[in-house]
Amino acid sequence: MGIGSLISWMICGLIVGLIARLLVPGRQKMGFVMTMLTGIAGALVGGFLYSMFQGPAARPFAMDQDNWYGWTVSILGAMLLVWLCPKVFSRT
Repeated sequence: MGIGSLISWMICGLIVGLIARLLVPGRQKMGFVMTMLTGIAGALVGGFLYSMFQGPAARPFAMDQDNWYGWTVSILGAMLLVWLCPKVFSRT
């Protein structure tokens, strides 16, 4: 994995994390880095779940042709993590 791939994953993770936080109701106590990491983890979770049913995606973050599903499953995976993490890691 080169530096270009790493930066690409960080940018895509930040975008996915921000969208997921906007779509999940309630206030999430996350900083910039945690939002990015949630987006990256959401992309991995969503991609894994998608590949279980449809097979692996060729180019998950591509914007051309019919590759929009990579973004969609990434956002859904990140939404799942944003919703689930406070319930699992509650401090009460």
